[in-house]
Amino acid sequence: MLTKIPMPEQPAKERARNFKEVTLGYTEQNAVDEAKRCLNCKTKPCVNGCPVNVPIPEFIQKIEQHDFLGAYHVIKQENSFPAMCGRVCPQETQCEQKCVRAIKGESVAIGRLERFVADFYMENQKEAESVDIQKNGVKVAVIGAGPAGLSCAGDLIKLGYDVTIFEALHVLGGVLMYGIPEFRLPKGLVEKEIESIIKLGVKIEKNVIIGRSVTIDELFSDGYKAVFIGSGAGLPNFMGIEGENLNGVYSANEFLTRSNLMKAYDFPNNVTPIRTGNKVAVIGGGNVAMDAARTALRLGAEEVFIVYRRGEEELPARLEEIHHAKEEGIIFKLLTNPKKIVGENGWVKAMECVEMTLGEPDKSGRRRPIEKENSTFALEVETVIVAIGQTPNPLIKKTTSGIETHTWGGIIVEEETMQTTQDYVYAGGDAVTGAATVILAMGAGKTAAASIHKQLS
Repeated sequence: MLTKIPMPEQPAKERARNFKEVTLGYTEQNAVDEAKRCLNCKTKPCVNGCPVNVPIPEFIQKIEQHDFLGAYHVIKQENSFPAMCGRVCPQETQCEQKCVRAIKGESVAIGRLERFVADFYMENQKEAESVDIQKNGVKVAVIGAGPAGLSCAGDLIKLGYDVTIFEALHVLGGVLMYGIPEFRLPKGLVEKEIESIIKLGVKIEKNVIIGRSVTIDELFSDGYKAVFIGSGAGLPNFMGIEGENLNGVYSANEFLTRSNLMKAYDFPNNVTPIRTGNKVAVIGGGNVAMDAARTALRLGAEEVFIVYRRGEEELPARLEEIHHAKEEGIIFKLLTNPKKIVGENGWVKAMECVEMTLGEPDKSGRRRPIEKENSTFALEVETVIVAIGQTPNPLIKKTTSGIETHTWGGIIVEEETMQTTQDYVYAGGDAVTGAATVILAMGAGKTAAASIHKQLS
């Protein structure tokens, strides 16, 4: 069979007004049929395409044999969070891109199979599985309970270290909880997978802001022998245009945090204030922009625009997210650049934009957008959400001696080890790369854990 088994989904019109998960998951028969498409190549290029090197052909073979719990244990050798990764990983540019099956037809649906296996395990494994850990008494601190920090902590605790995670927020999960909407990644599922790490013995300190509550230097004074920084990229970027301080302008971070973490989507059970009005413009073309636009629609907006200065081919969001957004009725205003946000009585009334054309490729490899002359127009909207990227918070850099950062804020590390410019301090995930993917952050956390173990051994 040349094509993937289709993923069952909620109908577009129905899901556009609820926060239930869009994709419904494979049945057992779907999974077995899809697993049979795997060629079980000797070279296993898909494994090299996975940032955490999951033994992909091995777990798929287990599915074909109807050994779904066995498949789960194969994945867990390398990936602590298969249910989350099966949903939000960009498999099309990683493992599936390397799949030999894709030479003729579509690649094997590796992500969908990973999700199926994880969901099957959660539904059918009733007793918690014990892990034999030989404690070594050495203390390691992990800053941030997002994908990078959790991955690092999970690997270190299994190696015997006494691990404490320091988390700035009141819940664990980082971007998994505050950034990715419920309809893409159910929060109950995130909590279940995080619980599996905590049960191994990782200690948790919530509401602790490193650099304010305590510094990294003080952690070393408290007996920690190494520190991993996985504090993410929570500082939103803005365009610097007139009108960004008007009421009704959000950063995507604030908008999604209000909806996801503070549960504004569950009104009136939770009364977090959030306002969309009837018409919303989201500036940006990445996954965060898609998440914000689709969330605004579900919160009651009648028209939601994605405003992006390049064309469709240059959109950085996953193809699946673009496809789902279009199906749900999101309007794409491509080759359009905002110049000014117009207000009335302190509130957003419209957004002044210009049309763009594409010139020669720039340093990013994408064609450079150029303004068209005399193409200014007004887009009437009541809310503007700015989703043009985030950078790491500068607080840790300012309060820690010896840590160097790039001019844009990312912590400088040795890529092979994830060690920073300060001895015994490591970093990974969005704090190093800027906003990227969950699985790349997890891979960085795993690499750092191995490096810390090697250094402390």
